[in-house]
Amino acid sequence: MFKIINPKKTIRFMSFAKLATSLAMALVIASFVIVGVKGLNFGLDFTGGVTIEVEYPNDIELKDVRSKIESLKIDSPVVQHFGSSKIAMIRIKPVEGMDQKVLSTKIFDSVKTLQDGAVLNRVEYVGPSVGSDLVESGIISVFVSLLCILAYVAFRFEWRMATGAVVALVHDTIITLAVFSLFDLEFDLTVLAAVLTIIGYSLNDTIVVFDRIREKARLLRDKSIPEIINVSITETLSRTVITSGTTMFTVLALLFLGGPMIFGFSFALAVGIIVGTFSSIYVASSLAYFLGMTRDNLLPPPPPVRGDDEEFVETLDE
Repeated sequence: MFKIINPKKTIRFMSFAKLATSLAMALVIASFVIVGVKGLNFGLDFTGGVTIEVEYPNDIELKDVRSKIESLKIDSPVVQHFGSSKIAMIRIKPVEGMDQKVLSTKIFDSVKTLQDGAVLNRVEYVGPSVGSDLVESGIISVFVSLLCILAYVAFRFEWRMATGAVVALVHDTIITLAVFSLFDLEFDLTVLAAVLTIIGYSLNDTIVVFDRIREKARLLRDKSIPEIINVSITETLSRTVITSGTTMFTVLALLFLGGPMIFGFSFALAVGIIVGTFSSIYVASSLAYFLGMTRDNLLPPPPPVRGDDEEFVETLDE
């Protein structure tokens, strides 16, 4: 049995529902415009290119490696330490008119002069066709996941709630993509994994709120839907704050201490946690209410009347 909160202690979230939903829709529209105009800065996973790992006998300064590569008239090289300050991982986008094997050989011949005894650990090539396939697969994976979520929530709860949940997930996803587009951050497979993680994380919060709304609709029969939503969100607020807070602490540790290799992943998660918490509180529940959800929609159907029950009722009538 859920504890019924004193109405005086209930936070009136729905008083700001129209304002919050309008703000969310404005952010979504702006995000679509940003992504449509600027596009995403796809990494080598999607565009294709060369990845070269060079190990030096001693610690190597990344700025020296980057300077050597830029002296070859190669723009925007990505140079990072990989597991050790002695190992430099170099990622180069395709250079027009140059074979990738020739390009990798040319780069290694240049950077190995920084220290005697430099060793080429590995070279990986990603073709443009593979990159385009990954883009297509990523879009399909996000789209299919949203469809499955729509079907699941509609089956378990109600179609208005399912619509609110999917719109909230689109809100979280497109805003995260817009932030990466706006600041020209690299979008690679790790960031795509973070986006899918955000979808699951945000959905979990939304399902918790929806479940409490359904339970309160059965208990608080004299309350309106806005009041039921207020009570439900208030009762789950402590859980939301604790879960989001502890997750954010972990993500911030990865963001500031994890290094450049997982910067995109942790940054996407940080943005997703913020917008996901907002959408779970306002977007999903508010949209379900604006679509006409009533308390009767949340009550279980009455049990079917059996034949002997009908005979008993007729006997009472006689």
